Amino acid sequence: MSTPRRPAPGHRALAERLLSVQEEGGRRAGQERLPSSSDIAALADAFLTVLFPEVGHSANATDVPGILGGILSGLEAQLEEAVFAGIHRRCNKGGDLCREHAHDIVARLMEALPDIRRLLLADVQAAVEADPAASGPDEVIACYPGLYAIAIYRVAHRLLKEGGEIIPRMLTEHAKSRTGIDIHPGATIGSSFFIDHGTGIVIGETTHIGNSVRIYQGVTLGALSVKRRAEGTVSPKRHPTIEDEVIIYANATILGGGTVIGRGAVIGGNTFVTYSVPPGIRVGVG
Repeated sequence: MSTPRRPAPGHRALAERLLSVQEEGGRRAGQERLPSSSDIAALADAFLTVLFPEVGHSANATDVPGILGGILSGLEAQLEEAVFAGIHRRCNKGGDLCREHAHDIVARLMEALPDIRRLLLADVQAAVEADPAASGPDEVIACYPGLYAIAIYRVAHRLLKEGGEIIPRMLTEHAKSRTGIDIHPGATIGSSFFIDHGTGIVIGETTHIGNSVRIYQGVTLGALSVKRRAEGTVSPKRHPTIEDEVIIYANATILGGGTVIGRGAVIGGNTFVTYSVPPGIRVGVG
């Protein structure tokens, strides 16, 4: 949008009327705002830069730790403000308590970044080993949309686990808009995860994925129709469990919280699965 101008006659009154419309439960629009899409994109880019210092800075840089340290400082400040907005809009605590909470959440996430990088390097290696088209780690890091989506998911998942609200989902929705890969930050995904091609993949909130799993474009790990959970209750397991070393080929759909795909199973393309599959079984594969 363009820079705000002086309001035309009547527009200030219209703005006040818009702000007076309350959400369900009586909450008015607050002064703090959630980040814009460009804010979230900038956060995502900063995370990718610090998690993959192989790209994102000048090849002639002589002080890479200094450069990354500066990026980390800006990232921490921006993320803390975003997390504060996500928390403060949804609680009745004072602003100071919410700011302190946001500071603690972001500090824990920042300390976890080396662990997240280790997980991502295992994902990179899984791509190199599984995809004969990959020329090496640099191509995977710089070019693969699946890795981009996984990287943003791993940050968002940790942020959600530490207590962040709204912002984790905004990050994964940004990755979805860029890659077509929809991974809910609440999903649990093990190490050495490889997404090949990726467009159209959906991974639901309560999905559990083990280690060394490979999935292709168009795969849905979804839920059978269920009612929305009551406020304050724990979300039931609605999405499937995928055990270690499973391969799921393009456009397969696997639904249901009680559905377990056993270790080493292969799910063929275009299959529709709502039942558990024993380890090592090949479903719909010619």
